[in-house]
Amino acid sequence: MDEVMRFVGSNGLWVMIIAVVAIGSWFKFREKELQAHQELRKREMEHLQKMKELEIALEKAKACSPGSPQAKES
Repeated sequence: MDEVMRFVGSNGLWVMIIAVVAIGSWFKFREKELQAHQELRKREMEHLQKMKELEIALEKAKACSPGSPQAKES
């Protein structure tokens, strides 16, 4: 136990510096990860909106085509 206390006492400053740098790096990494997730979610929402618009346009095109049942009713 005495050896551990001597090691920590003589190298404690370095251990503390390494710990602070590691924690700071972890927070920066986590921030970048959260931003990447937000960007992916934003892209996913844009994609879903575009797919919905294309689906509506396809339904309109089918409704206006000469062979469709809706066009015959009009």
